[in-house]
Amino acid sequence: MQDEGRPLTNRATQGQYPPGSTFKIIMATAALETQTVTPDTRIHCNGGYPFGKRVFHDWKKGGHGAMDITAAMVNSCDVFFYTIGQRMGIETIASYAEQFKLGQPTGIELPSERGGIVPSPAWKEKARNEPWFPGETISAAIGQGYVNVTPMQMTQVVATVANGGDILRPRLVHAVMERATGHLQELPSVARGRLSVKPHNLEIIRDSLAGVVSHGTGTKAKSTLVSIAGKTGTAQAAALRSGPEKDIPKKLRDHAWFVSYAPVEKPRIAVAVLVEHMGHGGSAAAPLAKQVIEAYIKYAGEEPGTPGPSEASVSRSLQVASLGSHGRD
Repeated sequence: MQDEGRPLTNRATQGQYPPGSTFKIIMATAALETQTVTPDTRIHCNGGYPFGKRVFHDWKKGGHGAMDITAAMVNSCDVFFYTIGQRMGIETIASYAEQFKLGQPTGIELPSERGGIVPSPAWKEKARNEPWFPGETISAAIGQGYVNVTPMQMTQVVATVANGGDILRPRLVHAVMERATGHLQELPSVARGRLSVKPHNLEIIRDSLAGVVSHGTGTKAKSTLVSIAGKTGTAQAAALRSGPEKDIPKKLRDHAWFVSYAPVEKPRIAVAVLVEHMGHGGSAAAPLAKQVIEAYIKYAGEEPGTPGPSEASVSRSLQVASLGSHGRD
């Protein structure tokens, strides 16, 4: 109970973290659906986004140049998402995050699940008795600031994109076998809702997530066994820091995220990996997601994109949150 590492916390359902750039999945969906941008809209990134007396920096010092929404996802361009965040506003961002069921528990059969935070002016007024400031929208646009999620929630987000928009409640039990007869009783999946998003917009998001792994920030998740799509994220654990990362106390270092699904052509598994205080999602989290996915493919006896050898493996929908307790886009 006294250990600073909180070993009794189930981080998959009780750990609440800024989602970092994995939140760009929701931002991109909202921007396309509200026509804030079209697939052809290009925004120039020179490495910074001036706002008021401050410049919000991109992770790439020299900038990315002209980015459309697919390139912005593949390269995780912060300036692109700062820009569309300001154009949409925090109310729109919050409404799409809530449509993905963030800000509430997933309903998995585990005790004391946390719901995270979807910030909005109404939330801040109630929680902090303070008004919302425009600069806070810019931080929220890249999954920082007040935005908080659990790994299980982010697994559900990426699974929803993969399956075409159905939001399903995660479950622990797929089927129950009667010992006497050997009869297998499959427990039905429970729908929590469906995204009100056009299919072609979700297709753009899926193509972007495939590009993240094939030639973007998540190439360390690339597998010779199965095609993988995903999104990297690096989330600040402490807002005010300076100096080289090696000189920063580990408990203040960034968290590494990677949310993913596979196979790209016919998704079977969704995986979210969070590695606490280990820096960049592309280097610390993506390789772990690859290992989890490859282990599943081998265990299920499935060739990528083809049915497995048994009814159970064909119908299985596995969601995994793989976490390192203390271990870039």
